[in-house]
Amino acid sequence: MKLLVAALSVSFVMLWSGMAQAEKVFAVKYASRADIKVFAVKYASRAKCHVYKVKYASRANNNGKWFFVKYASRADKKIFFTKYASRADKKIFFVKYASRANCRL
Repeated sequence: MKLLVAALSVSFVMLWSGMAQAEKVFAVKYASRADIKVFAVKYASRAKCHVYKVKYASRANNNGKWFFVKYASRADKKIFFTKYASRADKKIFFVKYASRANCRL
């Protein structure tokens, strides 16, 4: 019985930690060091990924609310901002309101 309870609690913690993954990002200087290359567009209609920058890491989530960290080791994803849209993996648009955020990396 104790073994069953322990196994259930471990599986619950693993499931919860997978759902609570935050999008902490770090902007790298070189494309070769990035997990994903992004291009920031001027108009919302040109991007499928709408991003809102949050002020606190605890408010970040994997649905478009990003927190930019100071160190690459603390980031979930490393991104590189390209100068040209054709070189990007994703086109993003920074929104003014958190309720408009919608993006998955």
